[in-house]
Amino acid sequence: MKKATWNGATLAESDRTIVVEGNHYFPSEAINQEYFQSSNTHTSCPWKGQASYYNIVVEGKENKDAAWYYPSAKEKAQNIEGYVAFWRGVKVD
Repeated sequence: MKKATWNGATLAESDRTIVVEGNHYFPSEAINQEYFQSSNTHTSCPWKGQASYYNIVVEGKENKDAAWYYPSAKEKAQNIEGYVAFWRGVKVD
């Protein structure tokens, strides 16, 4: 079972993460939505497609663009479409 935490809060927990390029991608149903706010940030990956981001907000503290996902992944990354990954201090154990 993998768990993503930041600022004392459990952001996501699942035994069905998918590891891509060293990052654990959590299924959308494993995400605690109360901590996620949509961001206007987007980046592009040549083989995964365009990523969208979430800001993580816990007890009034914001971690900008700390989570990302691919809403419409390219063919080679279809297995992670809609799954959420973390960085910027979010701990995944």
